[in-house]
Amino acid sequence: MLNFTIKTPTEVVFGRDIEDGIGERIKEYGAHRVLVHFGGASARSSGLLDRVEHSLFDAGLSFVELGGVSPNPKISLVRKGVALCRREGLDFVLAVGGGSVIDSAKAIAMGAATGRDPWEFASTGTRPDKTLPVATVLTLAASGSETSNSCVLTNEETKEKRGITSETNRPVISFLDPENTFTVSKFQTGCGIVDIMMHTLERYLTPEGGESDLTDRIAEGLLIATRDAGRRAIADPRDYEARATLMWAGSVSHNDYTGCGRKRLFPVHKLEHELSAFRDEIAHGAGLSVLFPAWAEHEMQYDYPRFAQFANRVLGVEMDFEHPERTAREGIRTLRRFFEEIGMPTHLSQLGIKPENYEKLAANTVRTVNGPVKSYSPLDEKAIIEIYRLAE
Repeated sequence: MLNFTIKTPTEVVFGRDIEDGIGERIKEYGAHRVLVHFGGASARSSGLLDRVEHSLFDAGLSFVELGGVSPNPKISLVRKGVALCRREGLDFVLAVGGGSVIDSAKAIAMGAATGRDPWEFASTGTRPDKTLPVATVLTLAASGSETSNSCVLTNEETKEKRGITSETNRPVISFLDPENTFTVSKFQTGCGIVDIMMHTLERYLTPEGGESDLTDRIAEGLLIATRDAGRRAIADPRDYEARATLMWAGSVSHNDYTGCGRKRLFPVHKLEHELSAFRDEIAHGAGLSVLFPAWAEHEMQYDYPRFAQFANRVLGVEMDFEHPERTAREGIRTLRRFFEEIGMPTHLSQLGIKPENYEKLAANTVRTVNGPVKSYSPLDEKAIIEIYRLAE
């Protein structure tokens, strides 16, 4: 097991009927003038936004709204939010929504506090040294942004999608009520299931790290629970326990607990970011469900036992100790079938990505990460195109 440091300072308030206390709780974290950041009309029509804002009013807090966050959050709206915060003297950002809303809120907070354009951090890899405090009211179990140190932004002008990782990105408090996910569509539920699983699988399947049985068992347990709860939530969207499992799994999967002692590289996420930057309508989870099995087919040769362990312990594939590559391959097939079972795409053609796009996408990926993508093997443009072909 490698040396590691873990810091997960976000306070989590979890369960039913927790919205009435939001105003008083964020006052404890210094809120006076609040930016309420959200996505589309559903936040209002569901009544959630009204409940949250009533709690702010009852706590004596003033607030300003900024809606309009879209999937793959845009730097243009972030810049608008930064200007609004500075103009109105806002000192706290409250995100009401899923991962895109939360990522946008984090970027607004860092821009307002530092006075710098958040895209500078995304494009240069530098990190902000301060931020406004951020709280979240989660409505979609997926990204884990409600407790993570990362956010991802899209520059719609340059067609780039890049992340910002910094401990200043951790929200100070997050409110997780599973009932707020009851109306999430089947497709978005499926995207969330994939994203949750990938955040742990990208930590689990990595060449960086020695023996780490405890971390492995935590990761495997989360993957099994997510798979089983995912099936139940797809079958019955109002299954509270299934929704609760997915919501908590999303947070734990990306706050680093499932990767302690192993170095995360996240090659599949880096490959996917180029897809959803290239075609904005591609949901992140959908891109991952297409690319991960293909990446695994390409890379498992470098560690058949590890991929076979995942297949056996998580997916129930019988272990072939003499030929672990057979177990590993069957595990990939089993995972792909699970993605299809929950309604997720598994072929690039389903995303509108054509063979004539491969060279440009591969070149963009390598340019974005300043060289081959780190994985079990260095993924240069040729290797990335090979993965695309495995995903056809």
